[in-house]
Amino acid sequence: MLRNEFTLPAALAALEPMRLGERALGLDTPGWLYEFKFNGFRLMAQFGSGKASLMTGNGADATKWFPEVAASLAGIPGGSHIVDGEVCVLDDHGRSDYAKLRARAKRRRWHGGADQVTYCVFDLLVENDVDLMSRPLQERKRHLFRLLPAAPSLLYVSHVEGHGRALMAQTASLDLEGLVAKRADSAYEPGMRSPDWIKIEDQRPAPEQEAEEGEWGEQQVSQF
Repeated sequence: MLRNEFTLPAALAALEPMRLGERALGLDTPGWLYEFKFNGFRLMAQFGSGKASLMTGNGADATKWFPEVAASLAGIPGGSHIVDGEVCVLDDHGRSDYAKLRARAKRRRWHGGADQVTYCVFDLLVENDVDLMSRPLQERKRHLFRLLPAAPSLLYVSHVEGHGRALMAQTASLDLEGLVAKRADSAYEPGMRSPDWIKIEDQRPAPEQEAEEGEWGEQQVSQF
C-alpha cells in the first residue's frame, strides 16, 4: 500500500480508512444508521489553522488534485481535524457522475474546464486534536454536523436511523449504488474490514466501472 509520509501530515499518513464488511442485515434494523452510497473515490483529510491535506484511500497525497476541497476545508476554524468521506462529481440533482470524476482524477491537478468535485464527508475521526475514533458513530456524526460548514465543495452525508427502506427507494432517481448501513454505536477501526459497516446494494444493474491502476491503487473504484 502506498504511503506518502513526506508530504502528508504524520497523523493523516498513519491512518487507513475503515472498510465495509459483510453480514445479513435488513433495511429497517433498529440501532443502525443508513446512508447513501455515493459513486466516488475514498478520500481522507486533515485540516486546521488555515491548512488542509487530502489523502486517497491507498495513501497518495491528493491535495493538489482537488484544490477546491482543500480550500474549503482550510477555511474551517480550529483544528487539527481529520475526516473521512468520498470525493464525487455531482450534478444539479445530486447524482454522481463516476466517468467525470475519473477523468478529473487522472489529471492529478486543477485545469481549465475541470468538473467541480464535492467532498461527501461521513465521519469525524479527530476534532481539535481530540481522538474521537473510539466514540460511537452517532456521536461522531453529531460533532461532524456542527463542524462542517455549507460550502460548494463540501457535503455532510446525512443518515436515517432504522428506516433504510425509504432511503433505498430514492437511490434509483439519484443513480446511486445503494446504501451503507453502519451500527450506530460503532467505533472507527482504521484499516479494518468491519461487519459494523456494510454495503446494501440496489438491485438495479450497476454501471460498469473499471478498476483504476496507479495512484488510486488496486480496485480503488471499490473504495470501501
